Amino acid sequence: MSASHSPLEVARVSESSIFITEERIVGEDEGQLAGKTVAVKDNISTKNVRTTCGSAMLERYVPPYDATAIKRLKEAGATIVGKTNMDEFGMGSTTETSAFGPAPNPAAEGHVPGGSSGGSAAAVAAGEADLALGSDTGGSIRNPAAFCGVVGIKPTYGLVSRYGLVAYANSLEQIGPFASSVEDAAALLDVIAGPDERDGTSRKEGADSDYASAADGDIDGLSIGVPTELVEGADDGVRETFWDAISKLESQGASYHEVSLPSIEYGVAAYYVLAMSEASSNLARFDGVRYGPATESDGNWNEAFAEVREQGFGPEVKRRILLGTYALSAGYHEKYYGKAQDARAWVKRDFDDALSEADVLASPTMPVPPFELGESLDDPLKMYLSDANTVPVNLANLPAISVPAGKTEKLPVGLQLIGPVFGEETIIRAASAVEE
Repeated sequence: MSASHSPLEVARVSESSIFITEERIVGEDEGQLAGKTVAVKDNISTKNVRTTCGSAMLERYVPPYDATAIKRLKEAGATIVGKTNMDEFGMGSTTETSAFGPAPNPAAEGHVPGGSSGGSAAAVAAGEADLALGSDTGGSIRNPAAFCGVVGIKPTYGLVSRYGLVAYANSLEQIGPFASSVEDAAALLDVIAGPDERDGTSRKEGADSDYASAADGDIDGLSIGVPTELVEGADDGVRETFWDAISKLESQGASYHEVSLPSIEYGVAAYYVLAMSEASSNLARFDGVRYGPATESDGNWNEAFAEVREQGFGPEVKRRILLGTYALSAGYHEKYYGKAQDARAWVKRDFDDALSEADVLASPTMPVPPFELGESLDDPLKMYLSDANTVPVNLANLPAISVPAGKTEKLPVGLQLIGPVFGEETIIRAASAVEE
């Protein structure tokens, strides 16, 4: 599609519902990603190209600036081919809460592609783009990577600039890559990683690493810790596929032993209290004045505010705003938000202890195969609980990668590898051995 059209003329959901906006942005003539096409999750700002976050609230929002990750893509010579469908404001695990309809799963017809970065994973799985960017607040890269049978990396918090990422939960989220191979995902991480003066959460550590070179498959002597709590609750077919993958890693020189993360049983509850609390604050800006559709208010600010949010937000976003506001309200802050912060610290300590005994930790990425379309919409609790293996990693601000491990009943299964802070090279090396 020609870039000569205005963003609003071409801004639409494609017939496949993978893309919300299809607009080609060509980067520099030379660079690490010259000749590579990249799809971008629609919560990452792209100058003069619509960025909706999958929400009717931002249906016509066109950012005046590029996110740092987009700027680095352009400098590396990448060609951006469009903005991908996603759960509204990143809130969901299926890409069905999008105001623009659900995205398909090219690897499992009739099933969800995972979420919230489902469109990005689907674009890579369908061959619509060589690479893609997503964001991961509680599994939103690793979940769709597992469900679509591609590779997805959730970097250490602070490795990749969040400048230009529309915030859901600031203390948890990171931008990261999708690709059809570990090496390609690592090459994209090489481009977007590094400190940024416009993002106070970005760090210098890891910026000089060569992640693509780490994808050499050499895991001789690698120690793998398997958290029993992240395996026992998985579907039988998922668990069998996971152990097959661990066995293959053993045959390549790695060893494994079981470890325990006692705090994990509180991980999902703590995550949702914290994430919803941060979301209720972040989404307060969408009020019809600064962002969102204008309404006829007759001078009554309260009515106008309520009407804009009623029209602009979908049911899942409203649910999370209400729960987050309640958790932060007077008399309940310490009862819920304070205790969730305590649980988060406990989760981090458990991960630190486990990683002191192993180079990486391994688990199924998702405890279940991809849901059928529509299966979880009427049962949000089921959707929340499916994040049990991914959200603890975000609570601990650790890096993790999902790599295809095989299939169960013809549905993709992902293997999750978790590393210490700024341990991306180790998990990339281990993941490349899974491919081999």
